[in-house]
Amino acid sequence: MTVVHHDYEKGLNLYSFFKTHDRALSNDLVQDTFLKTWSYLVKGGKIDVMKAFLYHILNNLIVDEYRKHKPISLDVLIEKGYEPSAGHPGRIFDILDGKAALLLIQRLPETYQKVMCMKYVQNLSLKEMSLITGQSKNAIAVQAYRGIEKLKLLYITPLISVV
Repeated sequence: MTVVHHDYEKGLNLYSFFKTHDRALSNDLVQDTFLKTWSYLVKGGKIDVMKAFLYHILNNLIVDEYRKHKPISLDVLIEKGYEPSAGHPGRIFDILDGKAALLLIQRLPETYQKVMCMKYVQNLSLKEMSLITGQSKNAIAVQAYRGIEKLKLLYITPLISVV
């Protein structure tokens, strides 16, 4: 088992740190991986490919760690640079503009409506939209561009008429 530890510890630590972003936690998870592997072997378990088995165990431990609901203290957050604030006054305007844009999308022609909703409401990529609609990515990109141009006109037109 010491040969296995020597051969795979570095790679497992790198993988674990990449997933958790916490050096101490990643080291603990790798050690738990070796302990679980050792106990499995002691119980008479058979391992065909050691590297795959170790990464499988480690991945399960990382998933278990993600699933734990850990309360984080405000002091820890402040130490890491988080600054609590009363609110974001500019954010309300972004929300209102977003709602206005959604209302304006409904005034677009139907082909542009579909593409704009898929792109900006559902956050789909061009490839995903292409698969859904059966059109090429280029056709979807053109429709998105034209939809944005029409949306800009609709957005500016009410402002000009009010002034």
